[in-house]
Amino acid sequence: MAVPKQRHTKSRRNKRRANIRLEAPSLVKCSKCGKMKRSHAVCQNCGYYKGREVIDVLKDLTKKEKKKKEKEISLKEEQEPKNLSMEGLSKK
Repeated sequence: MAVPKQRHTKSRRNKRRANIRLEAPSLVKCSKCGKMKRSHAVCQNCGYYKGREVIDVLKDLTKKEKKKKEKEISLKEEQEPKNLSMEGLSKK
């Protein structure tokens, strides 16, 4: 069995370990609700992925939580600017 002749220095050991670390997950903004979510994954807040509902997040909530969540979603939809065409903008 091979045995090293010399001991590796601390700096050599630390250089090797410099790239062993945890990295923060890449987060993107959800197109439906605006909360931060992991890319290429279903949003945990609204249950949407690529513009369509995949998970019904209101199903397992209590009545009180469901009402609060529905209110939050409706407020978010009201705050979003409407996509207007050039005719719509000129009428204002």
